[in-house]
Amino acid sequence: MGSRKHKCAEAYKEARKSRYVARLNNNPTSPRKTRLMANAVRGLDVDKALGILQYSHRESAPKLRKLLLSAMANWQVKNADKVMEESGLYIKQICVNGGRQLKRLRTAPQGRGYRIRKRSNHIILELGSRVEENAAMTASNDVENK
Repeated sequence: MGSRKHKCAEAYKEARKSRYVARLNNNPTSPRKTRLMANAVRGLDVDKALGILQYSHRESAPKLRKLLLSAMANWQVKNADKVMEESGLYIKQICVNGGRQLKRLRTAPQGRGYRIRKRSNHIILELGSRVEENAAMTASNDVENK
C-alpha cells in the first residue's frame, strides 16, 4: 500500500472511532411502516426514544428498540471510561432504506394472477454525543476568534 493510501486508511480508522453505529439488514417489514417509527425518534435523546419505542404498538418498534440498545452497547465498548448518562447521547441519524423484495402471486379472477411484493428494509442507526459536539463547537469557535 502506498503512503497516500496508508495515510487515508489511518484517517478513516480514526474517524470510525468516534462513530457509534448499529445496522439491521433484511428486516421483513415494509420500509414505509418502519419510517413512521424512525421519524418519531429521530433527533431525540436515547432515554426518551427508548420510552417511545417500548410503549408503541407498531410492528417495527421492538426491532428499532433492540437496534438502539445495540448502538448504545457499541458506544459503551468504545467509551469504557465514560458514563452514558453524562454524555448526552441522542439519535444523530436513522436511515431506513428499502431491501430486497420477495415476489409472490395471488390468484385473481378469470385466470389471472396479481403480484404481491413482500418488502423488507435496511436500517442504519447512528448515535451522537451532545457533550462531545458542544466541546468541538467551542474549540472551533475559540480558534476562529483568535
